[in-house]
Amino acid sequence: MAPLTWRRPAPRAPWRAWTLWVLCLLLAGCGGLPTIVPDMAMSRRPVQVEGARGPLTPAQSQAVLERLRSRGSPSDVLERHLAIEEALVGSPLVAGNRVQLLQDGPATYEAMFGAIRGARDHVNVEFYILEDDEVGQRFRELLLERLRAGVHVNLLYDSVGSLRTPKAFFEPLREAGALVLEFNPVNPLKVRRGWNVNQRDHRKLVVVDGRVAFLGGINISSVYSSGSMPGSGSRGRAVRREQERQRDIDALPWRDTQVQIEGPVVAEYQRLFMQTWTDQHGPALPARDYFPAQQPQGREVVRAIGSSPGEPYSFIYATLISALRSAETEVLITTAYFVPDPQLLETLQDAARRGVKVKILLPSRSDSAFVLAAGRAYYQALLDAGVELWERHEALLHAKTAVIDGVWSTVGSTNLDWRSFLHNQELNAVVLGPAFGAQMRAVFERDLASSRRIDPAEWARRPLSARLKEQAARLWAWWL
Repeated sequence: MAPLTWRRPAPRAPWRAWTLWVLCLLLAGCGGLPTIVPDMAMSRRPVQVEGARGPLTPAQSQAVLERLRSRGSPSDVLERHLAIEEALVGSPLVAGNRVQLLQDGPATYEAMFGAIRGARDHVNVEFYILEDDEVGQRFRELLLERLRAGVHVNLLYDSVGSLRTPKAFFEPLREAGALVLEFNPVNPLKVRRGWNVNQRDHRKLVVVDGRVAFLGGINISSVYSSGSMPGSGSRGRAVRREQERQRDIDALPWRDTQVQIEGPVVAEYQRLFMQTWTDQHGPALPARDYFPAQQPQGREVVRAIGSSPGEPYSFIYATLISALRSAETEVLITTAYFVPDPQLLETLQDAARRGVKVKILLPSRSDSAFVLAAGRAYYQALLDAGVELWERHEALLHAKTAVIDGVWSTVGSTNLDWRSFLHNQELNAVVLGPAFGAQMRAVFERDLASSRRIDPAEWARRPLSARLKEQAARLWAWWL
Protein backbone atom coordinates (compact mmCIF):
# COMPACT_ATOMS: atom_id res chain seq x y z
CA MET A 1 0.00 0.00 0.00
CA ALA A 2 3.00 2.30 0.11
CA PRO A 3 3.12 5.17 -2.38
CA LEU A 4 5.18 4.32 -5.44
CA THR A 5 7.70 7.07 -4.73
CA TRP A 6 8.74 5.54 -1.42
CA ARG A 7 10.11 2.04 -0.97
CA ARG A 8 9.43 0.52 2.41
CA PRO A 9 12.57 -0.84 4.10
CA ALA A 10 13.06 -4.50 4.85
CA PRO A 11 12.33 -5.54 8.44
CA ARG A 12 15.20 -5.22 10.89
CA ALA A 13 16.76 -2.47 8.78
CA PRO A 14 20.31 -1.45 9.68
CA TRP A 15 20.64 1.32 12.22
CA ARG A 16 22.16 3.74 9.72
CA ALA A 17 19.02 3.50 7.59
CA TRP A 18 16.78 4.45 10.50
CA THR A 19 19.13 7.30 11.42
CA LEU A 20 19.13 8.61 7.85
CA TRP A 21 15.31 8.66 7.75
CA VAL A 22 15.15 10.61 11.01
CA LEU A 23 17.71 13.17 9.83
CA CYS A 24 15.97 13.63 6.47
CA LEU A 25 12.61 14.21 8.09
CA LEU A 26 13.99 16.62 10.65
CA LEU A 27 15.58 18.62 7.86
CA ALA A 28 12.47 18.54 5.71
CA GLY A 29 10.09 19.42 8.50
CA CYS A 30 6.56 18.08 8.97
CA GLY A 31 3.41 19.50 7.44
CA GLY A 32 0.36 20.46 9.43
CA LEU A 33 -2.24 17.89 10.38
CA PRO A 34 -5.23 17.84 8.04
CA THR A 35 -8.78 18.14 9.28
CA ILE A 36 -10.25 14.77 8.44
CA VAL A 37 -13.50 14.94 10.40
CA PRO A 38 -15.87 17.93 10.51
CA ASP A 39 -17.54 19.37 13.58
CA MET A 40 -19.75 16.57 14.87
CA ALA A 41 -21.76 18.69 17.30
CA MET A 42 -24.88 18.92 15.16
CA SER A 43 -28.54 18.79 16.01
CA ARG A 44 -30.26 15.42 16.02
CA ARG A 45 -33.05 14.43 13.69
CA PRO A 46 -35.15 11.29 13.29
CA VAL A 47 -33.26 8.35 11.85
CA GLN A 48 -34.48 7.31 8.39
CA VAL A 49 -34.48 3.62 7.48
CA GLU A 50 -34.97 2.18 4.00
CA GLY A 51 -36.45 -1.15 3.06
CA ALA A 52 -36.69 -3.30 -0.05
CA ARG A 53 -39.20 -0.90 -1.61
CA GLY A 54 -37.64 2.41 -0.62
CA PRO A 55 -37.72 4.74 2.40
CA LEU A 56 -39.86 3.68 5.35
CA THR A 57 -42.18 6.10 7.08
CA PRO A 58 -40.93 7.69 10.33
CA ALA A 59 -43.17 5.31 12.27
CA GLN A 60 -41.83 2.29 10.37
CA SER A 61 -38.25 3.48 10.87
CA GLN A 62 -38.83 3.87 14.58
CA ALA A 63 -40.37 0.39 14.71
CA VAL A 64 -37.22 -1.08 13.14
CA LEU A 65 -35.01 0.61 15.72
CA GLU A 66 -37.30 -0.46 18.55
CA ARG A 67 -37.09 -4.05 17.32
CA LEU A 68 -33.29 -3.82 17.36
CA ARG A 69 -33.36 -2.57 20.94
CA SER A 70 -35.86 -5.23 21.99
CA ARG A 71 -33.48 -8.02 20.92
CA GLY A 72 -31.45 -7.50 24.05
CA SER A 73 -29.45 -4.35 23.38
CA PRO A 74 -27.60 -3.50 26.61
CA SER A 75 -27.47 0.25 26.00
CA ASP A 76 -28.93 3.13 24.07
CA VAL A 77 -25.92 3.43 21.75
CA LEU A 78 -28.28 3.18 18.76
CA GLU A 79 -30.15 6.34 19.76
CA ARG A 80 -27.02 8.15 20.84
CA HIS A 81 -25.08 7.99 17.60
CA LEU A 82 -27.31 7.03 14.67
CA ALA A 83 -28.70 10.45 13.84
CA ILE A 84 -25.27 12.10 13.91
CA GLU A 85 -23.78 9.27 11.87
CA GLU A 86 -26.48 9.57 9.24
CA ALA A 87 -25.98 13.32 8.92
CA LEU A 88 -22.22 12.83 8.47
CA VAL A 89 -22.28 9.87 6.11
CA GLY A 90 -25.38 10.43 4.01
CA SER A 91 -25.97 6.78 3.09
CA PRO A 92 -29.18 5.24 4.42
CA LEU A 93 -29.77 2.58 7.01
CA VAL A 94 -31.29 -0.31 5.08
CA ALA A 95 -33.41 -3.02 6.70
CA GLY A 96 -34.19 -6.53 5.51
CA ASN A 97 -30.69 -7.90 4.89
CA ARG A 98 -28.93 -11.18 5.58
CA VAL A 99 -25.29 -10.83 6.65
CA GLN A 100 -22.97 -13.82 6.95
CA LEU A 101 -19.51 -13.63 8.54
CA LEU A 102 -16.77 -15.35 6.54
CA GLN A 103 -13.43 -15.98 8.22
CA ASP A 104 -10.22 -16.41 6.24
CA GLY A 105 -9.69 -17.25 2.60
CA PRO A 106 -11.04 -20.78 2.14
CA ALA A 107 -14.54 -19.99 3.45
CA THR A 108 -14.61 -16.68 1.59
CA TYR A 109 -13.52 -18.13 -1.75
CA GLU A 110 -15.96 -21.03 -1.44
CA ALA A 111 -18.90 -18.68 -0.87
CA MET A 112 -17.77 -16.04 -3.39
CA PHE A 113 -16.92 -18.46 -6.18
CA GLY A 114 -20.19 -20.30 -5.59
CA ALA A 115 -22.16 -17.08 -5.97
CA ILE A 116 -20.29 -16.21 -9.19
CA ARG A 117 -21.02 -19.66 -10.62
CA GLY A 118 -24.69 -18.90 -10.09
CA ALA A 119 -24.55 -15.50 -11.82
CA ARG A 120 -27.12 -15.04 -14.57
CA ASP A 121 -26.82 -11.37 -15.55
CA HIS A 122 -23.58 -9.69 -14.43
CA VAL A 123 -20.64 -9.72 -12.02
CA ASN A 124 -18.95 -6.51 -10.84
CA VAL A 125 -15.48 -6.94 -9.35
CA GLU A 126 -13.28 -4.41 -7.52
CA PHE A 127 -10.00 -5.44 -5.84
CA TYR A 128 -6.84 -3.80 -4.58
CA ILE A 129 -4.82 -6.95 -5.33
CA LEU A 130 -5.63 -9.46 -8.05
CA GLU A 131 -2.62 -11.73 -8.42
CA ASP A 132 -1.59 -14.01 -11.26
CA ASP A 133 -1.24 -17.07 -9.05
CA GLU A 134 -3.25 -20.23 -8.41
CA VAL A 135 -6.19 -18.39 -6.81
CA GLY A 136 -6.09 -15.54 -9.32
CA GLN A 137 -6.13 -17.98 -12.22
CA ARG A 138 -9.03 -19.92 -10.71
CA PHE A 139 -10.89 -16.64 -10.31
CA ARG A 140 -10.18 -15.60 -13.89
CA GLU A 141 -11.28 -19.00 -15.26
CA LEU A 142 -14.53 -18.74 -13.34
CA LEU A 143 -15.20 -15.29 -14.82
CA LEU A 144 -14.36 -16.59 -18.29
CA GLU A 145 -16.81 -19.45 -17.86
CA ARG A 146 -19.54 -16.98 -16.89
CA LEU A 147 -18.68 -14.76 -19.85
CA ARG A 148 -19.08 -17.73 -22.19
CA ALA A 149 -22.51 -18.32 -20.60
CA GLY A 150 -23.60 -14.77 -21.48
CA VAL A 151 -22.98 -13.13 -18.09
CA HIS A 152 -21.32 -9.71 -18.34
CA VAL A 153 -18.24 -8.90 -16.22
CA ASN A 154 -16.95 -5.45 -15.19
CA LEU A 155 -13.57 -5.65 -13.43
CA LEU A 156 -11.77 -2.80 -11.64
CA TYR A 157 -8.31 -3.38 -10.12
CA ASP A 158 -5.78 -1.09 -8.47
CA SER A 159 -2.63 -0.29 -10.43
CA VAL A 160 -0.26 -0.26 -7.43
CA GLY A 161 -1.84 -3.13 -5.52
CA SER A 162 -1.70 -5.32 -8.62
CA LEU A 163 1.60 -3.93 -9.90
CA ARG A 164 3.20 -7.37 -10.15
CA THR A 165 0.28 -8.81 -12.09
CA PRO A 166 1.20 -8.85 -15.81
CA LYS A 167 -1.18 -7.03 -18.11
CA ALA A 168 -1.43 -10.26 -20.12
CA PHE A 169 -3.32 -11.76 -17.19
CA PHE A 170 -6.34 -9.61 -18.07
CA GLU A 171 -6.26 -10.10 -21.85
CA PRO A 172 -8.36 -13.30 -21.93
CA LEU A 173 -11.08 -11.47 -20.02
CA ARG A 174 -11.04 -8.54 -22.42
CA GLU A 175 -11.09 -10.87 -25.41
CA ALA A 176 -14.10 -12.66 -23.95
CA GLY A 177 -16.01 -9.37 -23.65
CA ALA A 178 -15.32 -8.22 -20.09
CA LEU A 179 -14.66 -4.56 -19.38
CA VAL A 180 -11.40 -4.21 -17.42
CA LEU A 181 -10.39 -0.91 -15.83
CA GLU A 182 -7.11 -0.04 -14.07
CA PHE A 183 -7.54 2.37 -11.14
CA ASN A 184 -5.14 5.36 -11.25
CA PRO A 185 -2.58 3.79 -13.59
CA VAL A 186 1.02 4.07 -12.43
CA ASN A 187 2.02 4.88 -16.00
CA PRO A 188 1.19 8.61 -16.40
CA LEU A 189 0.66 8.09 -20.13
CA LYS A 190 -2.39 5.96 -19.35
CA VAL A 191 -4.14 8.28 -16.91
CA ARG A 192 -7.74 9.30 -17.61
CA ARG A 193 -7.82 12.00 -14.93
CA GLY A 194 -5.30 13.87 -12.77
CA TRP A 195 -2.29 11.68 -12.01
CA ASN A 196 -2.00 11.00 -8.28
CA VAL A 197 -0.23 7.71 -7.66
CA ASN A 198 -0.67 8.08 -3.89
CA GLN A 199 -4.46 7.67 -4.14
CA ARG A 200 -5.30 3.98 -4.28
CA ASP A 201 -8.41 1.81 -4.51
CA HIS A 202 -8.09 -0.44 -1.46
CA ARG A 203 -11.62 -1.84 -1.71
CA LYS A 204 -12.43 -5.56 -2.04
CA LEU A 205 -15.90 -5.93 -3.52
CA VAL A 206 -17.81 -8.45 -5.62
CA VAL A 207 -21.45 -7.83 -6.57
CA VAL A 208 -23.32 -10.68 -8.28
CA ASP A 209 -26.52 -9.92 -10.22
CA GLY A 210 -27.15 -6.93 -7.97
CA ARG A 211 -28.38 -9.32 -5.27
CA VAL A 212 -25.37 -10.47 -3.28
CA ALA A 213 -22.23 -8.58 -2.26
CA PHE A 214 -18.93 -9.69 -0.73
CA LEU A 215 -16.64 -7.21 1.02
CA GLY A 216 -13.98 -7.08 3.70
CA GLY A 217 -10.20 -7.46 3.83
CA ILE A 218 -9.54 -10.42 1.54
CA ASN A 219 -7.88 -9.90 -1.85
CA ILE A 220 -7.58 -12.39 -4.71
CA SER A 221 -4.28 -14.03 -3.83
CA SER A 222 -2.91 -17.46 -2.97
CA VAL A 223 -1.84 -16.09 0.39
CA TYR A 224 -5.43 -16.84 1.45
CA SER A 225 -5.97 -20.11 -0.39
CA SER A 226 -5.49 -22.37 2.62
CA GLY A 227 -5.23 -19.94 5.49
CA SER A 228 -1.63 -20.98 6.11
CA MET A 229 0.24 -20.35 2.88
CA PRO A 230 3.05 -17.82 2.45
CA GLY A 231 2.85 -15.23 -0.29
CA SER A 232 1.76 -11.70 -0.95
CA GLY A 233 -0.83 -9.51 0.64
CA SER A 234 -1.88 -5.89 0.68
CA ARG A 235 1.78 -5.15 1.39
CA GLY A 236 3.00 -8.24 -0.44
CA ARG A 237 6.55 -7.27 -1.39
CA ALA A 238 7.34 -6.59 2.26
CA VAL A 239 6.07 -9.99 3.37
CA ARG A 240 8.32 -11.75 0.85
CA ARG A 241 11.33 -9.90 2.27
CA GLU A 242 10.20 -10.85 5.76
CA GLN A 243 9.98 -14.49 4.76
CA GLU A 244 13.50 -14.42 3.37
CA ARG A 245 14.73 -13.23 6.76
CA GLN A 246 12.39 -15.22 9.00
CA ARG A 247 11.53 -18.55 7.42
CA ASP A 248 9.34 -19.54 10.34
CA ILE A 249 6.73 -17.02 9.20
CA ASP A 250 5.93 -19.50 6.42
CA ALA A 251 3.87 -21.45 8.92
CA LEU A 252 1.65 -18.48 9.79
CA PRO A 253 -1.90 -18.50 8.44
CA TRP A 254 -3.45 -15.23 7.29
CA ARG A 255 -6.29 -14.19 9.59
CA ASP A 256 -8.93 -12.08 7.82
CA THR A 257 -12.66 -11.38 7.80
CA GLN A 258 -15.20 -10.91 5.01
CA VAL A 259 -18.98 -10.58 4.89
CA GLN A 260 -21.54 -11.89 2.43
CA ILE A 261 -24.60 -9.64 2.23
CA GLU A 262 -27.92 -10.31 0.54
CA GLY A 263 -30.83 -7.89 0.50
CA PRO A 264 -31.74 -4.31 -0.37
CA VAL A 265 -28.45 -2.78 0.84
CA VAL A 266 -26.62 -4.53 -2.02
CA ALA A 267 -27.91 -1.74 -4.27
CA GLU A 268 -25.82 0.73 -2.24
CA TYR A 269 -22.64 -1.28 -2.91
CA GLN A 270 -23.59 -1.48 -6.57
CA ARG A 271 -23.88 2.33 -6.67
CA LEU A 272 -20.50 2.72 -5.00
CA PHE A 273 -18.88 0.44 -7.58
CA MET A 274 -20.48 2.33 -10.46
CA GLN A 275 -19.49 5.68 -8.97
CA THR A 276 -15.83 4.64 -8.86
CA TRP A 277 -16.07 3.35 -12.43
CA THR A 278 -17.50 6.70 -13.55
CA ASP A 279 -14.94 8.73 -11.59
CA GLN A 280 -12.17 6.76 -13.29
CA HIS A 281 -13.69 7.60 -16.71
CA GLY A 282 -14.20 3.95 -17.52
CA PRO A 283 -16.04 2.93 -20.69
CA ALA A 284 -19.82 3.08 -20.64
CA LEU A 285 -21.24 0.08 -18.81
CA PRO A 286 -23.53 -2.02 -20.98
CA ALA A 287 -27.21 -2.14 -20.15
CA ARG A 288 -27.81 -4.85 -17.56
CA ASP A 289 -30.16 -5.43 -14.64
CA TYR A 290 -27.83 -3.76 -12.16
CA PHE A 291 -30.63 -2.79 -9.77
CA PRO A 292 -33.16 -5.64 -9.70
CA ALA A 293 -36.29 -5.46 -7.56
CA GLN A 294 -35.32 -6.54 -4.06
CA GLN A 295 -37.09 -8.59 -1.42
CA PRO A 296 -36.15 -8.76 2.27
CA GLN A 297 -33.61 -11.53 2.83
CA GLY A 298 -33.15 -11.23 6.58
CA ARG A 299 -33.54 -8.96 9.59
CA GLU A 300 -30.22 -7.13 9.64
CA VAL A 301 -30.05 -3.34 9.39
CA VAL A 302 -26.98 -2.32 7.39
CA ARG A 303 -25.36 0.92 6.30
CA ALA A 304 -23.02 0.73 3.29
CA ILE A 305 -20.19 3.23 3.62
CA GLY A 306 -17.59 4.05 1.00
CA SER A 307 -14.83 6.63 1.38
CA SER A 308 -12.75 8.33 -1.28
CA PRO A 309 -9.86 10.82 -1.01
CA GLY A 310 -11.82 13.15 -3.28
CA GLU A 311 -14.41 13.71 -0.55
CA PRO A 312 -14.10 16.41 2.13
CA TYR A 313 -13.52 13.81 4.85
CA SER A 314 -13.55 10.04 5.28
CA PHE A 315 -17.12 8.90 5.83
CA ILE A 316 -15.90 5.66 7.41
CA TYR A 317 -13.67 7.57 9.79
CA ALA A 318 -16.49 9.93 10.71
CA THR A 319 -18.92 7.15 11.57
CA LEU A 320 -16.26 5.29 13.58
CA ILE A 321 -15.47 8.38 15.63
CA SER A 322 -19.21 8.94 16.17
CA ALA A 323 -19.69 5.36 17.39
CA LEU A 324 -16.65 5.49 19.67
CA ARG A 325 -17.84 8.73 21.27
CA SER A 326 -21.22 7.11 21.90
CA ALA A 327 -19.77 3.92 23.39
CA GLU A 328 -21.00 3.09 26.88
CA THR A 329 -19.70 -0.34 27.88
CA GLU A 330 -17.32 -2.01 25.43
CA VAL A 331 -15.20 -1.38 22.32
CA LEU A 332 -13.60 -4.35 20.54
CA ILE A 333 -11.36 -3.44 17.59
CA THR A 334 -9.32 -5.68 15.31
CA THR A 335 -6.99 -3.99 12.85
CA ALA A 336 -4.04 -5.07 10.74
CA TYR A 337 -2.38 -1.66 10.42
CA PHE A 338 -2.69 0.77 13.31
CA VAL A 339 -1.23 4.27 12.96
CA PRO A 340 -3.85 6.55 14.60
CA ASP A 341 -4.17 10.27 13.99
CA PRO A 342 -4.47 12.57 17.05
CA GLN A 343 -8.28 12.65 16.99
CA LEU A 344 -8.68 8.87 16.89
CA LEU A 345 -6.02 8.43 19.58
CA GLU A 346 -7.77 10.92 21.85
CA THR A 347 -11.19 9.34 21.22
CA LEU A 348 -9.92 5.90 22.23
CA GLN A 349 -8.24 7.33 25.33
CA ASP A 350 -11.38 9.25 26.33
CA ALA A 351 -13.54 6.15 25.99
CA ALA A 352 -11.27 4.16 28.30
CA ARG A 353 -11.05 6.99 30.82
CA ARG A 354 -14.83 7.25 31.12
CA GLY A 355 -15.05 3.58 32.01
CA VAL A 356 -15.60 1.90 28.63
CA LYS A 357 -13.74 -1.39 28.28
CA VAL A 358 -11.57 -0.80 25.20
CA LYS A 359 -9.71 -3.75 23.70
CA ILE A 360 -7.65 -3.50 20.52
CA LEU A 361 -6.38 -6.64 18.80
CA LEU A 362 -3.22 -6.05 16.76
CA PRO A 363 -0.69 -8.19 14.88
CA SER A 364 2.40 -9.52 16.63
CA ARG A 365 4.01 -9.84 13.19
CA SER A 366 3.15 -7.96 10.07
CA ASP A 367 3.87 -7.99 6.36
CA SER A 368 5.14 -4.47 6.98
CA ALA A 369 7.58 -4.25 9.89
CA PHE A 370 7.75 -0.49 9.33
CA VAL A 371 3.99 0.01 9.85
CA LEU A 372 4.08 -2.29 12.87
CA ALA A 373 6.85 -0.18 14.42
CA ALA A 374 4.95 3.06 13.74
CA GLY A 375 1.83 1.71 15.42
CA ARG A 376 3.73 0.56 18.48
CA ALA A 377 4.87 4.15 19.03
CA TYR A 378 1.29 4.86 20.24
CA TYR A 379 0.94 1.89 22.59
CA GLN A 380 2.20 3.64 25.72
CA ALA A 381 -0.30 6.51 25.45
CA LEU A 382 -3.15 4.00 25.07
CA LEU A 383 -1.93 1.78 27.90
CA ASP A 384 -1.65 4.79 30.21
CA ALA A 385 -5.32 5.59 29.51
CA GLY A 386 -6.43 2.06 30.39
CA VAL A 387 -6.83 0.63 26.89
CA GLU A 388 -6.14 -3.11 26.65
CA LEU A 389 -3.79 -3.99 23.80
CA TRP A 390 -3.52 -7.56 22.56
CA GLU A 391 -1.23 -9.02 19.92
CA ARG A 392 -2.37 -11.97 17.80
CA HIS A 393 0.06 -14.85 17.61
CA GLU A 394 0.13 -17.92 15.37
CA ALA A 395 -1.36 -15.90 12.49
CA LEU A 396 -0.67 -12.89 10.30
CA LEU A 397 -3.55 -10.61 11.28
CA HIS A 398 -5.13 -8.78 8.33
CA ALA A 399 -8.75 -8.27 9.51
CA LYS A 400 -10.39 -4.85 9.93
CA THR A 401 -13.41 -5.08 12.25
CA ALA A 402 -15.02 -3.44 15.28
CA VAL A 403 -17.98 -4.09 17.56
CA ILE A 404 -19.20 -1.47 20.03
CA ASP A 405 -21.56 -2.14 22.97
CA GLY A 406 -22.54 -5.37 21.26
CA VAL A 407 -24.90 -3.57 18.86
CA TRP A 408 -22.76 -1.57 16.41
CA SER A 409 -20.46 -3.64 14.20
CA THR A 410 -18.34 -2.96 11.15
CA VAL A 411 -16.39 -5.12 8.71
CA GLY A 412 -14.51 -3.76 5.72
CA SER A 413 -11.26 -2.82 4.05
CA THR A 414 -10.43 0.16 6.27
CA ASN A 415 -7.39 0.03 8.52
CA LEU A 416 -6.93 2.45 11.42
CA ASP A 417 -4.17 4.41 9.73
CA TRP A 418 -3.75 7.66 7.85
CA ARG A 419 -3.52 5.90 4.49
CA SER A 420 -6.99 4.43 4.84
CA PHE A 421 -8.49 7.70 6.06
CA LEU A 422 -6.77 10.13 3.69
CA HIS A 423 -5.40 8.42 0.59
CA ASN A 424 -7.42 5.30 -0.15
CA GLN A 425 -10.81 4.36 -1.50
CA GLU A 426 -12.24 2.12 1.22
CA LEU A 427 -15.46 0.19 1.77
CA ASN A 428 -17.23 -0.98 4.96
CA ALA A 429 -20.49 -2.40 6.18
CA VAL A 430 -21.97 -1.15 9.46
CA VAL A 431 -24.40 -3.73 10.87
CA LEU A 432 -26.72 -2.79 13.73
CA GLY A 433 -28.21 -5.07 16.35
CA PRO A 434 -27.16 -7.49 19.10
CA ALA A 435 -27.54 -10.70 17.05
CA PHE A 436 -24.74 -9.88 14.61
CA GLY A 437 -22.85 -8.12 17.40
CA ALA A 438 -22.83 -11.37 19.38
CA GLN A 439 -21.27 -13.19 16.41
CA MET A 440 -18.63 -10.50 16.08
CA ARG A 441 -17.87 -10.63 19.79
CA ALA A 442 -17.51 -14.43 19.68
CA VAL A 443 -15.00 -14.17 16.83
CA PHE A 444 -13.07 -11.51 18.76
CA GLU A 445 -12.93 -13.69 21.87
CA ARG A 446 -11.67 -16.64 19.82
CA ASP A 447 -8.89 -14.46 18.46
CA LEU A 448 -8.01 -13.31 21.99
CA ALA A 449 -7.54 -16.95 22.98
CA SER A 450 -4.61 -17.02 20.52
CA SER A 451 -3.28 -13.62 21.58
CA ARG A 452 -1.14 -12.16 24.34
CA ARG A 453 -2.10 -9.07 26.30
CA ILE A 454 0.60 -6.41 26.46
CA ASP A 455 1.59 -5.79 30.07
CA PRO A 456 2.01 -2.02 30.65
CA ALA A 457 4.93 -2.46 33.06
CA GLU A 458 6.71 -4.84 30.72
CA TRP A 459 6.08 -2.54 27.75
CA ALA A 460 7.59 0.41 29.61
CA ARG A 461 10.82 -1.58 29.98
CA ARG A 462 11.26 -2.36 26.29
CA PRO A 463 14.73 -1.58 24.87
CA LEU A 464 15.77 1.88 23.79
CA SER A 465 16.52 0.54 20.32
CA ALA A 466 12.85 -0.46 19.90
CA ARG A 467 11.67 2.98 21.06
CA LEU A 468 13.93 4.77 18.57
CA LYS A 469 12.74 2.57 15.70
CA GLU A 470 9.11 3.25 16.65
CA GLN A 471 9.60 7.02 16.76
CA ALA A 472 11.46 7.01 13.45
CA ALA A 473 8.66 5.05 11.80
CA ARG A 474 6.03 7.29 13.40
CA LEU A 475 7.39 10.28 11.50
CA TRP A 476 6.05 8.67 8.33
CA ALA A 477 2.51 8.36 9.74
CA TRP A 478 0.87 10.54 7.07
CA TRP A 479 2.10 8.18 4.33
CA LEU A 480 1.47 4.85 6.04
